[in-house]
Amino acid sequence: MNVLTHPIAFYLLGLPVRSTVVMTWILMVVIVLLVLLIKKTNPAILETIIEFILNIVGDVLNVDNLYPYLSLLGSLFIFLISANLLSLLPGLTSPTADLNTTIALSLIVFFSVHYFGMLKKGVWGYLKTVADPIFLLPLEVIGQISRSVALALRLFGNIMSGDLIVAIIFSIVPLIVPLPLITLSMVTGVVQAYIFITLATLYIASAVEISQADEDGRKTRKKLFRRKEVTNGKS
Repeated sequence: MNVLTHPIAFYLLGLPVRSTVVMTWILMVVIVLLVLLIKKTNPAILETIIEFILNIVGDVLNVDNLYPYLSLLGSLFIFLISANLLSLLPGLTSPTADLNTTIALSLIVFFSVHYFGMLKKGVWGYLKTVADPIFLLPLEVIGQISRSVALALRLFGNIMSGDLIVAIIFSIVPLIVPLPLITLSMVTGVVQAYIFITLATLYIASAVEISQADEDGRKTRKKLFRRKEVTNGKS
């Protein structure tokens, strides 16, 4: 099991495509096929998975409707668990043991935070809440970039180190001794997927949740607008 280097599988339009990218593509196809199969044979399993993910998201995200965020966060959670545990199969490596993969996942979260924030509050309304007062904008930008980098490095470091330890012990004592470490690697993979999704949900929550003061101001503006309409109608 090679966990330190990821060989180039082939070149696409002159760009190198590494083995972890190929494994990611294969894993995505397998996940889609399994979901379609389960949907036809036993839909109750999918309902249980959805409810489980909704409980994770709902504990962090305080909004009326969680389903707009389910497609992103649910897909990330299922992919991360599958990718983190893939190295347990002989001859395969975890795509998340490649820093490029975890950076790509962090970028998805980074842009999704701003997308959902603008979708919820409007472009100008969201931009006003990003940094208030405005002179804190540079610190806010640095903070958002640093937390995205930390999200990528945390996932990469934990998965890569777990795979590396199992590979070293397995090369020295190839039979019974590595089994507890394999179990630990499984637990680590699931926990890291949970942490990643929880943090992603927390970042999205910071962008979409409306403070009580903003909500009161919005209600006040609606009341004034309605009164103005009534007044104009009477006149």
